[in-house]
Amino acid sequence: MKRKKWLKIIISLISCLFIVDVLAGFYFYHLAIERGPKEFLQNNSDLEVADETMDTFLKGEWIKWKDEQPFVEMTMESDDGITLQGYYLAQEEESDKTVIFGHGYLGNALQMSLYGKYYYEELGYNLFMPNFRGHGKSEGDYYGFGWHDRLDMIKWIETLEGTYGKKQIVLHGLSMGAATVLMVSGEDVPDEIKAIIADSPYTSVYDLFGYQMTRMFHLPKEPILTTTSIVTKLRANYSLREASALKQVKKATVPILYIVGEADTFVPAEMTDVLFEATSSEKELVTFPKANHGEAGVMYEAKFMATVTEFLHKYVEE
Repeated sequence: MKRKKWLKIIISLISCLFIVDVLAGFYFYHLAIERGPKEFLQNNSDLEVADETMDTFLKGEWIKWKDEQPFVEMTMESDDGITLQGYYLAQEEESDKTVIFGHGYLGNALQMSLYGKYYYEELGYNLFMPNFRGHGKSEGDYYGFGWHDRLDMIKWIETLEGTYGKKQIVLHGLSMGAATVLMVSGEDVPDEIKAIIADSPYTSVYDLFGYQMTRMFHLPKEPILTTTSIVTKLRANYSLREASALKQVKKATVPILYIVGEADTFVPAEMTDVLFEATSSEKELVTFPKANHGEAGVMYEAKFMATVTEFLHKYVEE
């Protein structure tokens, strides 16, 4: 009788833990991946930047510049039937160079005007800024963290070529956008892609969530992440391990410039080191002291832009 009693207790305990794990999987899917406001990021110390940087983000001259530009709004249907939206800005005099930007998590396309202004005025590039699925005016009830977005970006290139003709293309991504352009690099990319700029990327969604699971929530990453991954596969058609920039850069053929702030604690700078070492194509890595996540382009604006310009001049024909 005692043995049966203990067996029932063990089974009940395992059942309770299983239910808790399943509920946690759905909770973290809702928390991070399902489209909607993400209050857990408010007042996150890992996202704090210098006052001067925040002032530029919120009040910089790039905002007025963006509002004055005659962007052409474009739409496209993804391969899985989602309507995506973006903004195109052509040079006044025809240019054969176009930069396609990838924005960050919970951001939007036009925020990349922070960098687009320089590309447009100083480098003579046409600009294209898409809203990733789940962001801005694009449809989608989840965030893809780059995985589905990589294929969307390739289809955007085909759409742009059909409308504006073939161009030399540069991909420039920030944070989630950086992981996205790195995920593009492992595909059979169009010949028009000449270079990739990846600012503050993560190795994979699983690695990023695992890091934040312990740092923000003080929880072990397993078995919760595996369950969250299963929920994500069922609801968003990708798994957390599957969405890997690291696996993709091992197949890369396009030159890649990695940029990272040495003080980045939201996406640890070490992830960029791992990506750099694994990259199979030509590559460069530039670090910026004291810069937090995505902060280097503002804190070190002159050096940042000079670094990007020097890299692009090696691979993009004038």
